[in-house]
Amino acid sequence: MKLKEMEKGSVFKGELPEGCKHCARGSKMVLLVTGKCEGGCWYCPLSKKKRNKSVVYADEKRVEDKEDILNEARSIGASGTGITGGDPLATEKTFKFIRLLKEEFGEDHHIHLYTQSTDKEHILELGEAGLDEIRFHPPVRKWEKMEETSYTSLLRDLRDKTELDVGIEIPSIPGKKEETVHLFEWLSDFVEFVNINELEFSSTNTKKLQKRGYEHKSDVSSAVKGSEELARELIHMDFDVSLHYCSLAFKDGVQLTNRIKRRAENTARESDIVTEEGTLIRGVIEAENAEELYEDLREKY
Repeated sequence: MKLKEMEKGSVFKGELPEGCKHCARGSKMVLLVTGKCEGGCWYCPLSKKKRNKSVVYADEKRVEDKEDILNEARSIGASGTGITGGDPLATEKTFKFIRLLKEEFGEDHHIHLYTQSTDKEHILELGEAGLDEIRFHPPVRKWEKMEETSYTSLLRDLRDKTELDVGIEIPSIPGKKEETVHLFEWLSDFVEFVNINELEFSSTNTKKLQKRGYEHKSDVSSAVKGSEELARELIHMDFDVSLHYCSLAFKDGVQLTNRIKRRAENTARESDIVTEEGTLIRGVIEAENAEELYEDLREKY
């Protein structure tokens, strides 16, 4: 399979997952449905205001009711939604949100979801509710022994009995090459793609990362040194599955920037100018007789 370079250091081999295509355009709304998760991953970057809390956020906006979700999707012209957490299977709201989005925006609104869960019954129900793509995040402690876990029977059934696009998404962890290779060799029989994310420092995982000897990639990046190098080494290896490495710079400099631009274009007034960065330039006329001037302009124009 041929390597295809993307912006900001991202690269893929094989087929880019459908959900990633929407994300790259900035047209995927990120819907965090809960901060609760039993995974306990030491590298989890989730913030304190979300971690282990029953909260809902749509693109970093706190959600109080379903209209908040729909309004956010409309404001960016969302062609799809990425459902995340915590673990989305830790709350029944996930099913309701999938149905809500499909009913409002139609079957073409692409929905993908991240989970560690192997609850087959609930996952099948997600598919029935309208989920298009599921990305599993097995705990790193299981990567060397996946054949002994419940993921085997679950992924086999999803492959054989559903139309869900199934993949794995994990961080590239320096020092875990052997475990990662074992994981990739095992999963090629069960999934269509693997997403490899650049490991990152956050306000909540910094101490744990530093305790394990990890360092920042540079003075201006929150990425972990060595994460990108390992990901690219893995991409060049021969695995019978599509591989996609997503750099932290791509997430911030392409996905997020494009989403901000879409919001600006969808919310700008006729007199506003949308910049390349997605900000708005708006003119202001100051006058002592502003009301009189306003009425005069209305009459003339």
